Amino acid sequence: MRTRRGRPVRSVRVRVGVLTAVVPDSMRFCFGLVTEGTAAEGAQLEIDQPPGAGRCRTCAVAFTLTDLILLCPCGSADVEITSGQELQIVSMEVG
Repeated sequence: MRTRRGRPVRSVRVRVGVLTAVVPDSMRFCFGLVTEGTAAEGAQLEIDQPPGAGRCRTCAVAFTLTDLILLCPCGSADVEITSGQELQIVSMEVG
């Protein structure tokens, strides 16, 4: 299949934050399945995984979050997530 203008999709770049709980290998596998028979069949899926970040509402310190345990180094659990929950299509390359 081809896009509306007759060109196949060559690659798709997505941004999937580490706090989304999306497993990149699983996403690649599913991408291959859902693109069968479409303009994106055979396209490469490129995944950017920005790290998680948060800001403590108690002490105002910004820090990196590596998982969904939202705990500031000061011990407070009053944490605002500022990045790491992205799930976006960033770009597509058609050829």
